Amino acid sequence: MNFLDLLHNYSALTLLVLFVLAFTAGFIDSVVGGGGLIQLPAMLISFPNTPLPTLFGTNKISALSGTAVAAFQYARRVKFEFLLLAVVSLCALASSYAGARAVSAINVKALKPVILVILVLIAVYTYFKKDLGSVQTKQLSLNRKIIFGSLIGLAVGFYDGFFGPGTGSFFVLGFVVLLGYEFVTASAYAKILNCMTNIAALFVFIRQGNYLLLIAILMAVGNVAGSILGSRTAIRRGNAFIRNVFLVIVSLMILRYSYDIFFG
Repeated sequence: MNFLDLLHNYSALTLLVLFVLAFTAGFIDSVVGGGGLIQLPAMLISFPNTPLPTLFGTNKISALSGTAVAAFQYARRVKFEFLLLAVVSLCALASSYAGARAVSAINVKALKPVILVILVLIAVYTYFKKDLGSVQTKQLSLNRKIIFGSLIGLAVGFYDGFFGPGTGSFFVLGFVVLLGYEFVTASAYAKILNCMTNIAALFVFIRQGNYLLLIAILMAVGNVAGSILGSRTAIRRGNAFIRNVFLVIVSLMILRYSYDIFFG
């Protein structure tokens, strides 16, 4: 299939909407994560008869493109602890691969109420703790950072592999709460780790042939453009901006999971 076939099979309006929503998802994802809340539902609505693993694989291609660009933008301005980053990345990579392999075996519906409770607690905690992520609050030893970071990588990586929406936000919160980082630095680490989890999950989906290549390319272009704008905005406007976006995204995740549980 070439792009002319794409225009033949799908209306120009559908393709334009997918591009715009991918751009929006890329912007949000590059700031604090959660772009999957926009991009994945758009694909579910646009391709209702397409198998879910195929949509997951297509979404991962697009998301990885934007996240990689955002990670590069942050890496130019944030100083990483590379041993910490390497260890946590390996944990996230392995865990995400396991999660992607477990997609068919795990009942996502059974986990949604648990995720919803966690999100509500996160929203309440973040809202009332006004200084959360405004400055670095902990001075941990490297060993402690590696232990806490590995736990974050394993837990969030597995979640990203088998489901995914909001992964970046979970990474950000983990680094802010457990490691005491401020939001800009936490977002920078989250982008690198999200790249690792996307690569691992994509390895599984591509081997299974679960992706729509041209749709993925179209949405990747939009996602990358949004990521460039979003990461530059986040770095320029700082921690307060990221905290506000984080609260908005967590609130949207709560609404989305509530709808899925009670009305879906």
